[in-house]
Amino acid sequence: LKLLYPEHFFISRGNHESSKMNKIYGFEREVIEKYNDNQLYDCFFEVFNCLPLGHVINGAILVVHGGLFSKDGVTLDEIRKTNRFQEIPYDGIMSDILWSDPTHTNGRAPSKRGVGMSFGPDVAKKFLDDNKLKYLIRSHEVKQEGYEELTGGQVFTVFSAPNYCGQMGNKGAFALINGDNKPVFKSFEAVPQPNVPFGKYMSSSF
Repeated sequence: LKLLYPEHFFISRGNHESSKMNKIYGFEREVIEKYNDNQLYDCFFEVFNCLPLGHVINGAILVVHGGLFSKDGVTLDEIRKTNRFQEIPYDGIMSDILWSDPTHTNGRAPSKRGVGMSFGPDVAKKFLDDNKLKYLIRSHEVKQEGYEELTGGQVFTVFSAPNYCGQMGNKGAFALINGDNKPVFKSFEAVPQPNVPFGKYMSSSF
């Protein structure tokens, strides 16, 4: 789709687009087993390292996979200048934008994931105000209806994988952007999946 519609279709990098996560969750092994080709997996990983860290829609909405940062003062220009052509580091702007999660409590706290941050509505408001944005849309967390609006009404989670990992029973969702740039969410159910055992390609070591 990106090749067919380069001016209309946009892809952002997520925290799973990394060599460690590909080993743990089985993408590397699945590609190699299905196509018997290590070079094909290397091509996938090269593409992952090229993916942008986010997008700004209509000058008003920042779309990223994870969330915001472990310090105030991060600007859109700093994000643009961050070297994305690399494996995801453990900390810094790239790590935070792919791994952080919002919370209903003000302030910042260490993430339960062990990487990234938890950030509150006050942190989000300051970042959005400083960068003249209205909303943050992000993913990275399963939501039963496929989406969630956080306290303060400026941060939204949209999760488009229904019945995540074939086990969670959640709906998926996508966002439509209306005239005032506020997202409107549409939920959808999972469809039947191929009969592949959960975790077939997963690994506990990396």
